[in-house]
Amino acid sequence: MGMLCKRLFLGALLLAAGGLAGLHFAAGQNQGTPTIKGWQRGVGWGWVWGRDDEVGSLNAMTDQSRAAALKLATQGKVYDLGITYSRRSYKWPGHSPGEIISFRSPGGEGAQKESIVDAKLNPSSTRWHSNAIFINDNVATQVDGLGHVTIGSDHHWYNGFKESDWGGDFGVLKFDAVTIPPIVARGVLLDIAAARKVDELPAHYAIMPADVDAALARQNTKLQPGDVVLVRTGTLRHWGADGDNHTKIGEHDSAGITLDTARYLVEQHGAMLIGSDTSGLEVNPAARGSDSFIPVHKYLLVEQGVHIGEFHFLEDLARDQIYEFCYVAAVNKIAGATAGFTLRPLAMR
Repeated sequence: MGMLCKRLFLGALLLAAGGLAGLHFAAGQNQGTPTIKGWQRGVGWGWVWGRDDEVGSLNAMTDQSRAAALKLATQGKVYDLGITYSRRSYKWPGHSPGEIISFRSPGGEGAQKESIVDAKLNPSSTRWHSNAIFINDNVATQVDGLGHVTIGSDHHWYNGFKESDWGGDFGVLKFDAVTIPPIVARGVLLDIAAARKVDELPAHYAIMPADVDAALARQNTKLQPGDVVLVRTGTLRHWGADGDNHTKIGEHDSAGITLDTARYLVEQHGAMLIGSDTSGLEVNPAARGSDSFIPVHKYLLVEQGVHIGEFHFLEDLARDQIYEFCYVAAVNKIAGATAGFTLRPLAMR
């Protein structure tokens, strides 16, 4: 309880400081150190938005920050960051398979003779397609919600919410995908594969802060607090039509950022969302001595309140060497879901 009070007190101070300093990262541009509500260098974000908060670092977005991000789209060019999902698609083995099942179809209506429409009222034989979908809420292009990962014997997630209070048989009762607001922000591509002069990073490659710095230097790009940072490993070069090459995708899907790199991006650069072109963002397996098999998820989602983007298609951006853009994403508003899934985020230039 003492730690929670300290965090809430720190949050009040940060919110006040953020309001005085200006609510948008561009406000401090002329002074050399951008400022943004809720973020502190060396600390990051954290449980600073009040005891009822379910949004985390995305609270930092303002009308001004969104308007500034939209100004990056000067050419009207749109890059589709989503991947196509099917029942054959590669996924992390901890998630259930999916099926798209025809519920009503023109052929089925005729063969089964169970139409809900009176044939006398339908002389043109108008029929329709309608499908039933059984699907996991963590497949294809995703934005993880802050209720996705729990830690500790009480199974709590971000902001101290506990499974015993807010878990449910029909999805989580707090921090579901509905709480993820529409995201409009400056996006930055970190092309780690290109910086290391490979088509795709090798299996289990651990992306370190030095890799981030190498990519930034190669691209002549600077990170700003409030950025959506997207890390390219090159894994999705092998997605093809619908990600059915599980062997090849699985080989490179194990590359990702380390906990030190997550801390570097959040605490030193103010990343508001971190994503990649893999199913899990972080390197697999975790470093020896880690207290979690997914320490980056634990740090970002639970401790910092930073959402994670997964399976973002970054190949077109890399091909055109687009490293700064307006990132736009809106998730499915499905109550109880722990992530926005099968998304189609946009990078706009």
